[in-house]
Amino acid sequence: MEWLKISTSTELVRIQTDDIAFIAADGNYSDVYLTNGRPHKMTFKLHFFDEMLHCLTDQMFIRVGKSLIVNTNYIYIINVANQDLVLSGNRLKADFKLKASKEALKQLKALMEKEDRK
Repeated sequence: MEWLKISTSTELVRIQTDDIAFIAADGNYSDVYLTNGRPHKMTFKLHFFDEMLHCLTDQMFIRVGKSLIVNTNYIYIINVANQDLVLSGNRLKADFKLKASKEALKQLKALMEKEDRK
C-alpha cells in the first residue's frame, strides 16, 4: 500500500492509493473521487496527478483521454460503443459510471486485454 501526498499552501492531503477510485479534470482543478464515493477538489490540473502517480511503485492508475485517470483495480466494464466505463469492486461504496471518448476506451480496452494475457 502506498500513499499519495499532496501539499498545497494551506493543506496536506494524504490518501492511500487503494482509496482512490478515479481522478477527473475540472478546468484548472481536479476532483479526486475516493472509494467511499466522496470527491475531494484539488487545485491542480490532471497533468500534476498523472506525473505523481507515475512515480508510484504500483502502477495501478492509467490516464483515459484528456480528463480522466482511473484505478485499474476497479475497472469492471469498458463499453466502447456506449462510451461507458464502469468502476466497481468490494472497496467501492457504489459503482461509478463514467464517460470517455471512444478512442480512449478502445486504447484502454486493448491495454487491459494485453495485461490480462500476461
